Amino acid sequence: MSRTRKFTVVIERDEEGYYVATVPCLRGCHTQAKNLDTLIKRTREAIELCLEVDRNEAGPLELIGIQQISV
Repeated sequence: MSRTRKFTVVIERDEEGYYVATVPCLRGCHTQAKNLDTLIKRTREAIELCLEVDRNEAGPLELIGIQQISV
């Protein structure tokens, strides 16, 4: 029986209007879509693929917060 795991996903919108999802605890795990419903579906698929490729358990990361910094 497989256990359910939770992943923090950062969602941003790029200059062309695409939503971009990144999973910080899985290196290289990101995807994009034109709408949020499709993005969530693709993000689940990307997580599953990343976990298949990297059999090592993703280290548990606790989301502390997101900060925007102007430079």
